[in-house]
Amino acid sequence: MNLQPKDELTVQEADKGLKRVVWDGLFSEAMTTLTGGAFIIAMAILMDANNLQLGLIAALPTMVNVFQLISVWLVRQFNNRRAITVYCSLLARFPLILVGLVPILFPGFLSLELLIPVLFFYYLSGAIAGASWNSWMKDLIPDNRLGAFFGRRSAFMQTLNVVLSLLLALGLDFVKDNHPEWELQSYGAMFVLAGTSGIIGSAMLAATPEPKKIMPRENLFVMLRRPLRDANFRRLLVFNSAWVFAVNIAMPFFNVFMMKSMNLPLSYIIGFTILSQVSSILTIRIWGKFADRYSNKTIIAIGAPIYIICLLAWCFVGIWSFMWPNLLLLSVIHIMMGLSNAGINLSLTNIGLKLAPTADAIIYLSAKNIVTAIFSALAPLAGGLLADYFTGRHLKVDAEWGGPRWTKSLHIIELQDWNFLFLIGALLALVAVNLLGKVKEKGEVEKDVVVRIMRSTVRNNLKDLFVIGSLMNGYSHIRDVFRRRFF
Repeated sequence: MNLQPKDELTVQEADKGLKRVVWDGLFSEAMTTLTGGAFIIAMAILMDANNLQLGLIAALPTMVNVFQLISVWLVRQFNNRRAITVYCSLLARFPLILVGLVPILFPGFLSLELLIPVLFFYYLSGAIAGASWNSWMKDLIPDNRLGAFFGRRSAFMQTLNVVLSLLLALGLDFVKDNHPEWELQSYGAMFVLAGTSGIIGSAMLAATPEPKKIMPRENLFVMLRRPLRDANFRRLLVFNSAWVFAVNIAMPFFNVFMMKSMNLPLSYIIGFTILSQVSSILTIRIWGKFADRYSNKTIIAIGAPIYIICLLAWCFVGIWSFMWPNLLLLSVIHIMMGLSNAGINLSLTNIGLKLAPTADAIIYLSAKNIVTAIFSALAPLAGGLLADYFTGRHLKVDAEWGGPRWTKSLHIIELQDWNFLFLIGALLALVAVNLLGKVKEKGEVEKDVVVRIMRSTVRNNLKDLFVIGSLMNGYSHIRDVFRRRFF
């Protein structure tokens, strides 16, 4: 197949290409679902992974982004982003099939010492392909359609994730309960399916046109200094790095906490993930529409406080002796995390694309991914070490009312093991979100104005989610107190 870029694309060619990008997203999402999230954590726990190894597995997808320099060099050398994306994505996906065949053909041979290096190569090749893909999409999708297109694409991908995750969880729980000797082989079959799905996604990208762009062959490190000298982009890097560090010190251990501390079956955990995904699906198009109309920065300023409140709420999970209050709290947390993450992740991607000059898009985006990757990768490793430190330690807060006839005790909160990580993550996220105000984005609108408009939209279209507005306003008071105290 001819993978050479075209001098000019017709509207019909561009629209057909965008449809293929959506299909690639679906096949890639299937691949990611089969090999990531709760499933890879459950597989690692089955293979007796310790906290540091769990943190390393969680860190791998972002750790390898520092190698996006290779992608920058390749794009400058060959001026063919489509070929680089397709070939590197294929290199990322074939190893999944190979490692999946190991437990099927050679039971007992698969170990963490083999799995982790294969995952590293998988994520490494994917990172190189991803940097080239970002630059390619920057030229293929008009700026005024970025939010709407990726919002629609993400909604389709998350819908697939919901359906596939539920089926996989039910199947794995059935195998675990009835045929535990086949459990590892089941994960192997999932890896084979993931690799196959990813290869089909690569074929979709191969059929997507690329608008030609000649990029000068400058010194790589000289080029990377350019985005770092851009004061506004540098402020975005500072905020983004602080945010991903705060989030990733806790987030990778949510599933570990539910599996190990609460002993929840995989189907329950995936059920909560589905709640989060459905929440994202129902709101991501609204976030995308408001991001295009106002600004990505404003959307982040609205979604971040909701996420911080969710991190704090994790500290209260498991404090009740009855299971149903804990499950109810987990349901609310996952719904609100899905809602906030939809806006935050979409806007973080779009604001990087928006602030990057068209001529240097791959340089700016690669610099952003490399810098944030360092902090995003360090966070789960730090979280794993902290989890080991807090093992066997706890902080318990009770309130007691005593009278002449009876005494009543109220269990307020108990922090132990992973709960400490959730509190630390919330405090660091609170610090990070205050750095957002220094970033300037063209067309940004005051957060309070957009909150009022969004509250009206929510009231009219999603009346049952009116609590969002209260959370938004509640955070403003917390932020003001924080700024008066520390700034």
